[in-house]
Amino acid sequence: MFQGSQSMVKKMKTVIIKHPREAFISQAHLEESWKTFNYTDRPDWDKALHEYEKFEAILQEHVENVLHLPQSDKTGLDSIYAHDPVKFTSQGAIILKSGKELRQGEAEVYKDFLQANNIPILGQLTGDARSDGGDLVWLDEKTLAIGLGFRTNQAAIAQITEMVKDFTEEIIVVPLPYDRGPAECLHLMSIISMVDHDLAVVYSKLMPVFFRQLLIDRGIELIEVPDNEYDNLGSNVLALAPRLCMVVAGNPITKELLQKAGATVYEYAGHEISYKGTGGPTCLTSPVERV
Repeated sequence: MFQGSQSMVKKMKTVIIKHPREAFISQAHLEESWKTFNYTDRPDWDKALHEYEKFEAILQEHVENVLHLPQSDKTGLDSIYAHDPVKFTSQGAIILKSGKELRQGEAEVYKDFLQANNIPILGQLTGDARSDGGDLVWLDEKTLAIGLGFRTNQAAIAQITEMVKDFTEEIIVVPLPYDRGPAECLHLMSIISMVDHDLAVVYSKLMPVFFRQLLIDRGIELIEVPDNEYDNLGSNVLALAPRLCMVVAGNPITKELLQKAGATVYEYAGHEISYKGTGGPTCLTSPVERV
């Protein structure tokens, strides 16, 4: 029976990922595509496979069901970041449509995959609505925060709000800053990662004052990521269960602060699969069910 998920922190039972074999295809394909997809540098195929082996091993140790998206000629390099084409609720998946045009083909491939695996679909964005899963953050099981920025627009917020109205109590719209412009990837999940019901890793410099204060008022302790670690995806932390999390290696201050807060922290080398494509462990995973 499908249990769904309206939490970023409960124990992950089922997750969808996409291996670099199916997303990056080959070194030759990476050579042809990395600039088009605005990667910071050309990923190394062999190193990417090695990094992903460690990353997936951590998942397999803690998650009961790990499902793999297939290769498709409708998708590109960014499809390794399996979180963005959908967002899961207790009632099923919302099929999104990315604000990055190169990623818009991922939605239909994802929809076919969900149907083939008997995973319920709640709805799908239509018309001019655009949204990435990285802009949708469950603060708790009744509260959904949505980032309004280059990847998610007002039309999408309106449609998502309508889809979840019967089983949520509050939608919080969080305006995102211009920061480095439309070509860069800035999601709401770039600046906040829930690690427990009352613990979050944040980069406050890009966070609206009202939203930061709202988190504090709700009793959520904030772990502040330093500038250099933000640039290394330090604020992108995946909760496998409450205070059991995964981070990109090379963020020692954030790791230490998490451990001081009682968290168990797993690291993986993510230079090829995370840093160059600006997608940390939350981006690489799409939690289907948390229990």
